[in-house]
Amino acid sequence: MSKAFLYLASQSPRRRQLLEQLGVAYELLLPEPHEDSEALEEVHPGEAPARYVKRVTALKLDAAVARMKRRGLPTAPVLCSDTTVAMGRTIYGKPADARDAERMLRELSGHTHRVLTAVAVQAGRRRAETVSDSRVSFAEMSAADIRAYVASGEPMGKAGAYAVQGRAAAHIRRIDGSYTGIMGLPLHETATLLRSLGLRW
Repeated sequence: MSKAFLYLASQSPRRRQLLEQLGVAYELLLPEPHEDSEALEEVHPGEAPARYVKRVTALKLDAAVARMKRRGLPTAPVLCSDTTVAMGRTIYGKPADARDAERMLRELSGHTHRVLTAVAVQAGRRRAETVSDSRVSFAEMSAADIRAYVASGEPMGKAGAYAVQGRAAAHIRRIDGSYTGIMGLPLHETATLLRSLGLRW
């Protein structure tokens, strides 16, 4: 088994913190200015949430591996992850603006939704992937609650317009599944994935 140094192809500070929690040594492998990373997250008509999150993660991993080679970086495993929030077949991505964030939160309020986080790692020619599937139940949120939360700025850039580790926790009455998966990187599944590729840390 080889020592687990890897490239993390994610701009999420939460994923960095979670990898550090595992004790995995990593370097960031972020998109270049000309790369349109947001375009990779476009939802196909009628696409099921689980299929969507796996497809987007695979596309991000393809782009990251190509980036590593293009830059002539030392070869190392590359890890990508993507999180989506879904209720039924409706996918809630990152809100476009404050009004969009309010809409999402109104729809999630008082209901249980799924949070799916896909993780994919490529080490040499070997590739492995997994999906964490959790449920989050929101209490009823008043219009004032929603406005105040959106005004905090926390929902922006977050799938489903909320961060489980932030102020939204005051409105979450139940979680079933992986807390770290809801944050953006399921640690048990990620550790299992790395071990399956012969990596240790």
